Amino acid sequence: MGPVQSLGATLLLLQLQSSLFLSLSWGATPVLASLLGNSLQNYTFSHTMFCQDEQPLVGLSEVFDGDLLFSFDFSRNTRVPRLPEFGAWASDEGDVKIIEDDKALCQDLQKGLSETFEGRIPEARGNPVAEVFTLEPLEFGKPNTLICFVSNIFPPQITVTWQYKEVPVESSSPTFLSAIDGLGFQAFSYLNFTPTASDIFSCTVAREGELFSTIAFWVPQNPIPSELLENILCGIAFGLGILGIIVGAALIIYFQKPCGSGAD
Repeated sequence: MGPVQSLGATLLLLQLQSSLFLSLSWGATPVLASLLGNSLQNYTFSHTMFCQDEQPLVGLSEVFDGDLLFSFDFSRNTRVPRLPEFGAWASDEGDVKIIEDDKALCQDLQKGLSETFEGRIPEARGNPVAEVFTLEPLEFGKPNTLICFVSNIFPPQITVTWQYKEVPVESSSPTFLSAIDGLGFQAFSYLNFTPTASDIFSCTVAREGELFSTIAFWVPQNPIPSELLENILCGIAFGLGILGIIVGAALIIYFQKPCGSGAD
């Protein structure tokens, strides 16, 4: 396509972002109030909705100081916490009707703008950048979680898949998309696993209609000793200690023996 393209990937963002002083009207945001208590520090909370004409058609993310708290599942009209720790607050449905109204408004505006600016606005694209790391320090034989972090996403139309030694893995979590400053997006995908020394995992980021994908690999590096190894090393050290005590005692007894009597 030429530099001026059809508005096929039109994206509309409705974003409410403000600096909140926690001493002011937290009754309307009980979730954040319970998270932060009575601190008087300055924080930023972003509630961002987007809609477009490709999947996902609509999305909502809620970000606190740059960290994604919740996305929204429009098929079930419920919040989805990025981490299990946020699950206790995800069931708050007090603003679901407002979210539904915002969704309708976003899609109406997106449709109208697409018709108005068809062929007049170049399509912006960002090449995703991915990296993979573990949630906890690496320890062989101990359950852990791999995180695929994808940045430089625009528009938010990606598919994230996992492979183990080039074989697809089906047990990964949903992909969590969130808006960031500068009209960009980032995404997280999680995979629970039990690491071994021979692991080779990869995270593939693809977009429909594009011929290339972004792939990030993960192999074990700098593992901390496992409990089994620690126990073995402790056992060896203990055994060597006991052996040293026995040898030392034997030498003391040997050197304390009376010398043989001389000739009469």
